[in-house]
Amino acid sequence: MANEEKQRYSAAELKEFEEIILGKLEESRSELNYLRETLSKKNDTGTNDTAGNSKVMEDGADTAEKENMNQLAVRLQKFINNLEKALMRIKNGTYGVCVESGKLISKERLRLVPHTQHSIEAKLKQR
Repeated sequence: MANEEKQRYSAAELKEFEEIILGKLEESRSELNYLRETLSKKNDTGTNDTAGNSKVMEDGADTAEKENMNQLAVRLQKFINNLEKALMRIKNGTYGVCVESGKLISKERLRLVPHTQHSIEAKLKQR
């Protein structure tokens, strides 16, 4: 196998990637739950609705903050979905193989972006 390029990662290598993905999944789900709880609390205005200009400015700031939190929650959900798909690829033996070139994605790239399906070369070609 000296000149022959590896086609798949070993079970031990896949286990390492699985652990990375599971860690990121746990972290991301926890963050998403926190965001959802915070957003649901922000929807509860409470009983201290006072009139005045400062209230209008606060409402505007609250709305902007809520939009930012919603966008973050959407991005987190997409990230979680991509991580879950990566776990499925580990189980079916296609993890770490570039969908463009069919070659193995470098370990360094997978450690940084464990849900990727593209080698860095393929990703750069997409630009």
